[in-house]
Amino acid sequence: MVQAEQTYKFNVKMTCTGCSGLVARALHRAKGDGVRAFTVDLDRQEVTVTGTIPYDEVVARIARTGRVIQSGAIVRK
Repeated sequence: MVQAEQTYKFNVKMTCTGCSGLVARALHRAKGDGVRAFTVDLDRQEVTVTGTIPYDEVVARIARTGRVIQSGAIVRK
């Protein structure tokens, strides 16, 4: 069963362009696994992901970069 597309928003602790680049690379690699689009905003400490990838999988991929997710939510189903 294919999951419906959703949009997730996360507040992620990122202190430099290297940090935001790690998150962006992790999400780019997830494009084959259901990520359709994403934005990483270093100034706002915000990551937005749209796709069919499950929420928990996005959390795991961001966490593997070593960045701390301060909060996260499903903003559109």
